[in-house]
Amino acid sequence: MKIYTRTGDDGSTALFGGGRVQKDDVRVAAYGAVDEANSALGMARAALASEPAGSPLAALDDDLQALQSLLFDLGADLATPLDAKTRSYVTAVDEADAQRLERLIDELSEELPPITHFVLPAGTNASAALQLARATVRRAERETLSLSKRAEINPQVLVVLNRLSDLLFTLARVANVRARVDEVKWTARK
Repeated sequence: MKIYTRTGDDGSTALFGGGRVQKDDVRVAAYGAVDEANSALGMARAALASEPAGSPLAALDDDLQALQSLLFDLGADLATPLDAKTRSYVTAVDEADAQRLERLIDELSEELPPITHFVLPAGTNASAALQLARATVRRAERETLSLSKRAEINPQVLVVLNRLSDLLFTLARVANVRARVDEVKWTARK
């Protein structure tokens, strides 16, 4: 099987549920942003790969791998219209996914000092990559909201994206704390 099909040379792409749309379609923008966020998580995992096995920082890798799988499912959810015959092949995100993310946020937050200031996306390579993933998830959330105004979508997608961005912010802070790297506080320019 070749990686190129030439079917998208006209600027269109196939949806999992069948049919073709232009590559700048709002649905493609939504699941494309999810794909970008997944890639940013891959960068964070690559940054963690240099950590010694068993270190508190390396321990984050399992969570990040699970989040990548969740994002893959979420992207498939967005790529498949609700009325598509192939919908039964999609693992749709649901309320339980959002609850799992909330539990992980609560668990990880116990490691963190209270936040009393805005934090710049900086610190360790892993933290910076997690902040990039967070910002990309926020864009995916905006793109998905735009999609939801044009087509019916699984409403839990927006909930999960919202929780996920909160979790990624928390994970970025944890990555710095575990590496004993100070957060970079934002200070207003005068």
